[in-house]
Amino acid sequence: MLEGIEVLDELRLNFNEEGLMALNFTLFFVMFGIALEIKVAHFKQVFVKPKAVMVGFFTQFILLPALTFVIIWLMGAYLSAGVALGMILVAACPGGNISNFVSSMAKGNAALSVSLTAIATILAIFLTPLNFGFWGSMYSSTTPLVVPIEIESLEMFKTVLLLVGMPIVLGMLFNYRFARLTEKIKKPIKFMSIIIFAFYVIIAFANNFNHFMGYIHYVFLLVLVHNVVALLTGYGTASLFKLGHKNRRTITIETGIQNSGLALVLIFNPSIFPPELGTGGMALIAGWWGIWHIISGLAIAFYWSKQSLA
Repeated sequence: MLEGIEVLDELRLNFNEEGLMALNFTLFFVMFGIALEIKVAHFKQVFVKPKAVMVGFFTQFILLPALTFVIIWLMGAYLSAGVALGMILVAACPGGNISNFVSSMAKGNAALSVSLTAIATILAIFLTPLNFGFWGSMYSSTTPLVVPIEIESLEMFKTVLLLVGMPIVLGMLFNYRFARLTEKIKKPIKFMSIIIFAFYVIIAFANNFNHFMGYIHYVFLLVLVHNVVALLTGYGTASLFKLGHKNRRTITIETGIQNSGLALVLIFNPSIFPPELGTGGMALIAGWWGIWHIISGLAIAFYWSKQSLA
């Protein structure tokens, strides 16, 4: 099995500079749409109701990356370097762009969901490169994929700042200056951003259909287990701290839905991860995460929508 999964790192996916530019624009637009819903009041949740927010932050940025490392350590020789680092990178990213929608569908705490998304997205500018660099270096100091973590961490920070920080600032400023217009357009823009992102994923999937069908069996169970661990981490930690049912559902979803689009942007940036180092495994993990977490998120939301909160 080791020889088989190592083949993933040598994959050359059909992805060029134009594709990276399109992905960058898509992520920028998605982040701008998220920012239109962010207000200063959401950050006040940290002080007004700090417990739920702090638990959500803890599960996303501390527990999930740490548990991801434990999974990788336990699986040891059954993973390639690229696959392992792909899992770490996904775990280091903030919540995904559909988490608010899924949380609402699951009868979760909508205000907490938006607050966690806002805080996690902004903190990700610093914590995504930091978490990936720390846990990636812990994973191995010998694989060539770790070199960019040590040498190009500044490039990763700059990329996250431009594609996450800038649209967040612009979106919040737009919301502040044009509050009435924002109320009218924020839902259509967010819906449009999800459609654009889904459309992009479909095109990328179609362009790499043969790769996907030939190698998905290597990562399907890995992503499934990883996602289940993320969901259970959110629910278990929220339950341990005796949060209410709505907050438990929201923290579960915020922890289990990751911004794999950001992971793909970083993976396909040659200044951070030169393709010759072998990033096919990372890309396949992040790409399948982007599809799977939508399926699992909607499934659990549908189940919870039928359950009583009592």
